[in-house]
Amino acid sequence: MVIIMEKNDTLDAKGLMCPMPIVKLAKKMKEMKVGEVLELIADDVGSKEDVPAWCKRTGNELVGQKEEGGAFYFYIKKVQ
Repeated sequence: MVIIMEKNDTLDAKGLMCPMPIVKLAKKMKEMKVGEVLELIADDVGSKEDVPAWCKRTGNELVGQKEEGGAFYFYIKKVQ
């Protein structure tokens, strides 16, 4: 799934290993308003599974993702 989204904010989690990208993601999402989209950039290969699983668990919506230059880009919409 490759979708380029309008984003409200970006969280750069490159260089962080599991579980830190998810820890930082959870903290950042608490600051966002419902309907806003966060771009998360991570280079930990585990994030490819961790981010979609976190979205499913928390009820937030993974609206897009792409892989570019060894980094993974996730677009997460705050639902609640």
